[in-house]
Order: sequence, then structure tokens, then C-alpha cells
Amino acid sequence: MTNTQPRGLHSLIPVRARTTPGEQAASQLRHLRSATVPVPVLAAAAALIAPQLEDPDPATRDAAEAVHAHLIAAIDNATPNR
Repeated sequence: MTNTQPRGLHSLIPVRARTTPGEQAASQLRHLRSATVPVPVLAAAAALIAPQLEDPDPATRDAAEAVHAHLIAAIDNATPNR
């Protein structure tokens, strides 16, 4: 017999029965106040979003600039003597 009770984060944050994985992630992230992430992960995320800084769509470019700036700031604040 298997246990069908949610575990981990899913047990703490209620979600509707029929949701997509993206809707579940958004619901969970709304409750997130802080997270600890290794600097190399932040650097990888910044590198992955960088091509969108040149996107022809202004809304995409603005969103990419905001996210990229937050990532770079987090990297700068996490790296001592930089």
C-alpha cells in the first residue's frame, strides 16, 4: 500500500486538485520569502537570461533586464571582496 499524502513543500502549501505544474509552482513561489542558492547557480541563471536582453520585444527585454539585474546584484552581494 502506498501513501498518497503530499510530502515536502506540497504538504505545506495547499493547491487545487486540478492544476498544471506551472500553476503549482507559481502558487508555491508566492509564499517564498527567501532562498539560499549557490552563486554558480545564480551565474548560470544570469547567463541563461542574457540573450533575452537583446530581444526585439520591449516587454520581454524589460523583464529580462529586471531579472538579470536582480541576479547580478545577488551575485555581487554574495561574493566577498568583489
